Amino acid sequence: MGNDILGLPVAEFTLTCYVMPYVIYDFCHVPWKLKGIVNEQCSKSRQSPINIVTKKTKLNHLLTPLKFTGYQEAFRSTLKNNGHSVTITVPHVATVSEGNLLNTYRAVQFHFHWGKDGGPGSEHTVDGEQYPMEMHIVHMRQDFKNLDAALGDPTGVAVLGFFYEVPLSNRKYDGFIEALKNVVESGSNTTIDGISLSNLIPSEGNMTNYYRYSGSLTTPSCTEAVVWTVFENPIPLSHDQLSAFSKLKFHGGKSMVKTFRPVQPRKGRVVYRSGSSVLLASFTLLLLCVTSALGLSQFN
Repeated sequence: MGNDILGLPVAEFTLTCYVMPYVIYDFCHVPWKLKGIVNEQCSKSRQSPINIVTKKTKLNHLLTPLKFTGYQEAFRSTLKNNGHSVTITVPHVATVSEGNLLNTYRAVQFHFHWGKDGGPGSEHTVDGEQYPMEMHIVHMRQDFKNLDAALGDPTGVAVLGFFYEVPLSNRKYDGFIEALKNVVESGSNTTIDGISLSNLIPSEGNMTNYYRYSGSLTTPSCTEAVVWTVFENPIPLSHDQLSAFSKLKFHGGKSMVKTFRPVQPRKGRVVYRSGSSVLLASFTLLLLCVTSALGLSQFN
C-alpha cells in the first residue's frame, strides 16, 4: 500500500497528470486509475486546483482576516520525503477560524508542490500565472476525530494555500532548506526542530487578501471535501532556496520536479475574494465625509 499526499492509505499508484516522468493514465479529464481501479472522484465537478480569474471573483465582505491560534508555537517534528513531496506533521494544537469559516479547523500537516529549479510549479494559478511553488497547510474540522472522518464531510477539511516568488532569500526558511539535504531519497526522513507555522507564512497584516472556493484534494483520492483559502500575497524565496526542492528524488530515483496537478475545470463554481480591507476603506471614507459635512454645517 502507498500513501497519498495527506498520508491516507490508498492503493499503490503512480501519480499521473502531474507532468511526471512515469505517467500511466490521465486524470485531468477522465477518471483516475489505480492499478486497474478507476477513482471516479477525480472526474467530479468540484476538483482542485483551479485557475483563479480575478475579474470573475465575487467580493464577499464576510471574508474578514482569519484568526490563527498556536501558529507561533515552535515545534519539533519529522520532515519526510514520501516519494512525491515533502511533508511535515503539525504535532501540537494550531487552529484557524473566522474569515467566514463556519467551524474551527486544526492543523494536521503541510506539504509543497513545485516546478523545476524555480520554474513554474504552483497548483493554483491566478489569471493564468503559475508561481514557482505552493504550500498547503492542511486542517481538519476540530469536531472530527481524524482526517479520514473529516473527508466524509463537504466542509471537513480546510486547506490554506500560499504562493512563492523569487525576489530574495528568506532567512526564516534557512533551517528548513538545510533539512531538505537529509531527505533526498524517497522514504527518508529527518527531525526538524524550532520551526513554527507563523515563521513560514506572511505576517497577518499581509494575509487580508485571499480567495475562497469549494474544491477537492489535489491528489488521489481527489475527495471533494475541501474549503480552499488561497492567499494573494506570495512568500519570498531565492532561486537557490527553491532549487533545493528539485534535488529531492521520486520513488524510483528520478528527480522530484513538477509535482503539481494541472488546473481543473471550475464548472460554475463561484470564487470569492476577501472584502474586509475594501469594507474598512469604504467605512473610513464614509466617516470622513460625514465628519467633514458636520464640520462645514457649523459655519452655515
